[in-house]
Amino acid sequence: MPLKDIKKGCEAKGLRLTTSRQDVYEIIEKSDKPIGAYEILEKLSLIHSASKPPTVYRALDFLIKHNFIHRIESLNAYIVCEEDHAHHGSQFIVCDKCTRVEEIHLCHLPKEIDSRLSDTKFQMLYWNTEIHGLCQACQK
Repeated sequence: MPLKDIKKGCEAKGLRLTTSRQDVYEIIEKSDKPIGAYEILEKLSLIHSASKPPTVYRALDFLIKHNFIHRIESLNAYIVCEEDHAHHGSQFIVCDKCTRVEEIHLCHLPKEIDSRLSDTKFQMLYWNTEIHGLCQACQK
């Protein structure tokens, strides 16, 4: 999602897109693969020399909470959200060789999982799925 759309989304929702949040988003957006918090901090320090880990983590929390970025749990890294929608879950295909990640858009739980949650009266807050393997380029 381009930064201009993030700005519009924040305006529409009355959210404050601080300079730090914007800079962290742009660092993630410019990365060609998922990027970790300390790598973000290194890049942010080139822009704002006084940057500290809490600044990055607060920005990441904000960006995740409002569905602007995703955390790839297995890589402990972040990517921008490709879609402009509220997520109840996210799904990713992760290449274990080159670490490229593709966001896939299965926005509804599979019927069997949804049924099981209903049967057990479990209240789902969100769901994430990561499928690991080798991308087409790495298979060659």
